[in-house]
Amino acid sequence: MSADSTSTTIWDPSLAEACRALAAQLRVDSIRVTSRAGSGHATSSLSAADLMAVLLVNHFRYDWQRPKLAANDHLVFSKGHASPLLYAIFRAAGVVDEAELLDTYRQFGGRLQGHPTPALPWVDVATGSLGQGLPDAVGIALAGKFLDRLPYQAWVLCGDSELAEGSMWEALDKAAYYRLGNLTAIVDVNRLGQNGPTELGWNLDQYAERVRAFGAQPLPIDGHDLDAINNALATARATRDQPSVILARTIKGKGVPEVEDKNGWHGKALPDDIAEPAIKALGGPTQIRVTTHAPASGAPAITPNPSAAVKLPSYTVGDAVATRTAFGEAVSALAARPEVVMLDGEVGNSTKAGEFSKAAPDRFFEMFISEQQMVAAAAGLSVRGYVAFAASFAAFLVSRGYDFIRMAGVSEVSIRLVGTHAGVEIGQDGPSQMALEDLAAMRAIHTSTVLYPADAPSTARLIQTMADTPGICYLRATRGDYPVLYEAGEEFPLGGSKVHGATGDDAVTLIGAGVTVHECLASAAQLAGEGIAARVIDLYSIKPIDQDTLLAACRATGGRIITVEDHYPEGGLGSAVADALTQAQVPELKLVRLAVRGLPTSGAPEELLDAAGISARHISEAARSLVRG
Repeated sequence: MSADSTSTTIWDPSLAEACRALAAQLRVDSIRVTSRAGSGHATSSLSAADLMAVLLVNHFRYDWQRPKLAANDHLVFSKGHASPLLYAIFRAAGVVDEAELLDTYRQFGGRLQGHPTPALPWVDVATGSLGQGLPDAVGIALAGKFLDRLPYQAWVLCGDSELAEGSMWEALDKAAYYRLGNLTAIVDVNRLGQNGPTELGWNLDQYAERVRAFGAQPLPIDGHDLDAINNALATARATRDQPSVILARTIKGKGVPEVEDKNGWHGKALPDDIAEPAIKALGGPTQIRVTTHAPASGAPAITPNPSAAVKLPSYTVGDAVATRTAFGEAVSALAARPEVVMLDGEVGNSTKAGEFSKAAPDRFFEMFISEQQMVAAAAGLSVRGYVAFAASFAAFLVSRGYDFIRMAGVSEVSIRLVGTHAGVEIGQDGPSQMALEDLAAMRAIHTSTVLYPADAPSTARLIQTMADTPGICYLRATRGDYPVLYEAGEEFPLGGSKVHGATGDDAVTLIGAGVTVHECLASAAQLAGEGIAARVIDLYSIKPIDQDTLLAACRATGGRIITVEDHYPEGGLGSAVADALTQAQVPELKLVRLAVRGLPTSGAPEELLDAAGISARHISEAARSLVRG
């Protein structure tokens, strides 16, 4: 079907009346739940009630008793503040009862939180940070079209305010690029945002121009005309080669004359003197139960095989190999598992993520320079059970994508992120390219695991481990080639570390990760020539951290600990070690933290490591000072 075509479904007076009655119930319940809680977004829910009523009655294909069924449609509330409407939908579907709706919304310990989360099995991803739901749904739609190959539709209720977010346009751009006709954005254009009119108000023509420019099909309608809504939804579902955006002109607060199209009611419950007459005028509380259409039959085209034989790359001790290279080779080996997918931010030739495209081109998704969309797509793919890896330069992956990483943590989905070209070690490209904040940022994420391997074998093994680790896994990889330290077959469990050169005479412990492990080893060799015994800890797992080994080393070396990191001092490796040791209340601790403390410049990697005070020379100086007191 062409982008400008229209379609209709069977639509008789009884269906229209069913939609009208359901919309009234959704409005009544949205008012009741927010009034009972004394807070929440009533008016933002009222404007979209007609849209959701028609979707549920005539277009949504879903088995409410089996929310994980592969063929189910998906409904994502990108405008997560309209949660009263979503929870009213759940009551209408019979999966949330009236008592839970009215007594637990926004209450401590309840599932019906102020913004939706997957604490509810019918919610795929957490929303509420605007501009996230549509990008997440791109990942779901990618899974449906290219991997599951099932005819489910991803429906996304969006707010007009969030169309000011660049991530929404990244989403439409990538949806158009991949011809995701199984993705439909339903934009509730109610004109009023949190603090006044939106940028474009009710200018549907201008919205449509923007949507069309990004390659999607605009469908402007009156969002309270049930016939128009029905036809737009039918057209969207019938269009299989292009994403659709239904631009629905609505009235904020629709159904309550006192607040309709009135500024100042955003996020507020209606007072009793408005709420009670409105509920009565809308027909009062009702007990309508909607039966949605059954999803299509069929199973996903891909069957996961976590036990598939994976042959990791092998390396020889002493050979110089970049950990980014080991990542590319290891993730390509994981392509033997059909559920593993790879997303790239148009730097796959540098991160080496592009190697995966040679092993499994049908499971490699290029997101171009759209780090937010890349992370969101990984989250959406995870919703459908895929093991999604995403890689870019660490500086941009973590900074540009951070809110999406944070919300993935709130969703408690599992994604695997690899940031390369980190720290001053990258050299001549200069400070704009040097991730010096990423470890701190990723340590702060709920459910995160943070890894920083020093050589190729540890990288390969950790990449394999990440594939089966729940939560948000982040691995930091270096640009340059460094000697292989470990034999094939060495194990690298999460929360572990590797100790080098420990003796009963050690006077100081040197702790590094990634590139600084090699500097610590060079320093230990220098110190040994001076009669100072130093052990080195390769702290490849920064979160979780190997507290037991740190405590043992601290006690064995008289509390003399030096941490060395290619990162700013705030929140990185040194902070992680300090947290672990101070939590254990080690009284003899004498901790020196070497880190990048100024703004780096361009230069050769060895020059920059030395200028930052984290080279072997500076480590040795710090060790001498500690030992000699």
